Amino acid sequence: MTIHFRQPEPLFIEAGANAVLLLHAYSGSSNDMGMIGRGLARDGYTVYAPMFAGHGTMEPRDIITRGGVAAWLKNAQDAVTFLKAHGYQQIAVFGLSMGGLFATRLLEVDSTLVGGGTFASPVIRVGQTNVPQSFLSLSNKIYSRTQMSADEKQQSLDWLAQHNPEQLSDIEDFVQTQVAANLQMINKPFFIAQGDADQMIDPGSGAAFNERMESLNKDVTFKLYPNAGHVLTVNNAHHQLQTDVEEFLERLF
Repeated sequence: MTIHFRQPEPLFIEAGANAVLLLHAYSGSSNDMGMIGRGLARDGYTVYAPMFAGHGTMEPRDIITRGGVAAWLKNAQDAVTFLKAHGYQQIAVFGLSMGGLFATRLLEVDSTLVGGGTFASPVIRVGQTNVPQSFLSLSNKIYSRTQMSADEKQQSLDWLAQHNPEQLSDIEDFVQTQVAANLQMINKPFFIAQGDADQMIDPGSGAAFNERMESLNKDVTFKLYPNAGHVLTVNNAHHQLQTDVEEFLERLF
């Protein structure tokens, strides 16, 4: 039996003069941003949700072999360039989980952006993370949809278990030495969203990030979503998240 897989593609909808860049999560794709992106487009915003290198394939090893912090930061910066090349000068940027780390970094180093923020993103580390276990579990599900033999699948999972921690360590180092260390450089309004039932990162992460931004006297908006898990853009919080993001965007543009 042949398994047909439709690879996710970047989402680009031109719907208005103001643009919103949406960056997806570590083991996700542009599909993470489909609902909120289309909702924002209906509200008159141009939306771009690019793909990070190595993502959206049926081979989870691609995330490690083709991706990495340097590649993903360049992807994020190239996405801003892409929007500007299409004539958009007023750009906000948001990111889900890992995408939020890069959205925050863009807001630190690119003064042309008008603002943005994070959805369930561990910019300030609190407690433990379940990312390693979740990544292996998702990889197992992906491999189960292929024609791999049991031995091939196990070899691939063993390879991921060996190499994934190193990449996650690189991401953590990036967060500590570049992102969290330079929050004072952000001088535009910032939005932080967090679900209080997040099982991927500690749900206290959002509040801790908000407290850090407030201590730096930043213009920060913090929204906590009751009974909402990690992927706020598609779970039970996504309608309220879109409403809150749209209200925030009205302040920026």
